[in-house]
Amino acid sequence: MNKKSGFDNEKYLKEQTAAILDRVKKFGNKLYLEFGGKLCFDFHAARVLPGYDPNVKIRLLQLLKDKIDIVLCIYSGDIEKGRVRGDFGITYDAATLKLIDDLRKWGLDILAVVITRFAGQSSAIIFKNKLERRGVKVHLHYPIEGYPANVDLIVSEKGFGKNEYIETKKPIVIVTGPGPGSGKLATCFSQLYHEHKKGINAGYAKFETFPIWNIPLKHPVNVAYEAATADIQDFNLVDPFHLNKYSKTAINYNRDVESFPILKLILSRIFNKQTNNLPTYNSPTDMGVNRAGFGIIDDKMVQEAAKQELIRRYFRYNAEYVSGIEKKETVERVALLMGELGVKVTDRVVVGPARKAAEEAEAKGKGNMGIYCGAAIQLGSGQIIAGKNSKLMHAASSLVLNAIKVLANIPDGILLLSPHVINQIARLKEGILNAESESLDLEEALIALSISATTNHTAELAMNKLVELNGCEVHITHIPTPGDEVGLKRLGVNLTSDGKFSSPNLFVT
Repeated sequence: MNKKSGFDNEKYLKEQTAAILDRVKKFGNKLYLEFGGKLCFDFHAARVLPGYDPNVKIRLLQLLKDKIDIVLCIYSGDIEKGRVRGDFGITYDAATLKLIDDLRKWGLDILAVVITRFAGQSSAIIFKNKLERRGVKVHLHYPIEGYPANVDLIVSEKGFGKNEYIETKKPIVIVTGPGPGSGKLATCFSQLYHEHKKGINAGYAKFETFPIWNIPLKHPVNVAYEAATADIQDFNLVDPFHLNKYSKTAINYNRDVESFPILKLILSRIFNKQTNNLPTYNSPTDMGVNRAGFGIIDDKMVQEAAKQELIRRYFRYNAEYVSGIEKKETVERVALLMGELGVKVTDRVVVGPARKAAEEAEAKGKGNMGIYCGAAIQLGSGQIIAGKNSKLMHAASSLVLNAIKVLANIPDGILLLSPHVINQIARLKEGILNAESESLDLEEALIALSISATTNHTAELAMNKLVELNGCEVHITHIPTPGDEVGLKRLGVNLTSDGKFSSPNLFVT
């Protein structure tokens, strides 16, 4: 794979650690640090900042391990609705469980889970019971009428005061969650209310990678963040409070800027300036401890990577729109952002070859097979490999087999899958399971490959090359079937697809 890097993780870790420790000192050695974005497996950051370790925040927590408690927040409404986290394709409650497991694998454990805005939802109660019966502490926070505008009620015993207090021991309390809207900020402020009632001068800061405050507003990395949040209509802007106070340009985003005056008021009520001398925040940028911009070491590479992420986001939203999930306005918003930077979908190098493969398959098949699909992958060397669907295989299956043949230097005419194995799977699918097609999706093809590898050394050599597909760019001309999507996700490729279905059937398995 290409080892070039546009981001220095070690420099970033040094800068970020120092910034956090400095902020802790300013607040009497007790800081509630809201972690925005993804705590681990931050693949968006890794895609727009080549060289960025998707788990660098975990490494940061490991460096601060003796100084931190970790609290996870999840909004009760997300549990009730079964909200899905797009990158993993799992619900937010499942993502919370996964996050706990992931942290434990890195030697980090959580102090507690907070179910926010709890209003008696039955699914939230079941989730609470499940956690508690596995030894995880759970606290309930409740809706506050008029939040965040009704400051008098919020900063009172009927507001933050009715929320369950979380006993913490360490100087830094990391407050995070499975995604946006989890209630992290309100949890931090609720804890501050209780701490200050006890005479503890705890403070608050926000750690969120994007937008990067010290690069230009229309830098592709910041534009890519706008694309990533187009579904919730976030947009970046110059922080007017920071500009007014310091005469310096800093980039923030609309929700932080819009909410800053009321958040500052809430903090001032909690801190009670007449009785202590805690630092004052003059802008939403002041609240942040974000040093990602200082880790960029090759701006040209980073800009190009961010433009590619814009295209990926466009394809993702467009496929979701066709599938009935996303709004048309979201797709149009990303198209507009692409236009501002002069980016076209065909700037993604695998798009053209994938579409060409589909056209070639249709010309060769003369329409006898119905819908023809093409796929293309860019290997780490830069070489592009294509694949197409057939009566035996989906386009994704032929693509992956073609790619690992190239990586293993296996001639194209050599079969990786035993015809006997393929025939048996086809017989099972059509003759016993009554499947619509005998064609192997990627998940089935990988299983067949592993079976063939037990008796075929060539297949074994090819199978060992699958790991080299991780991080490669892939485009398919049709929305992948569940088996193709699962297989490609497990291989770790960066997948996009045109917004077309691979079958005229409404129900596809």
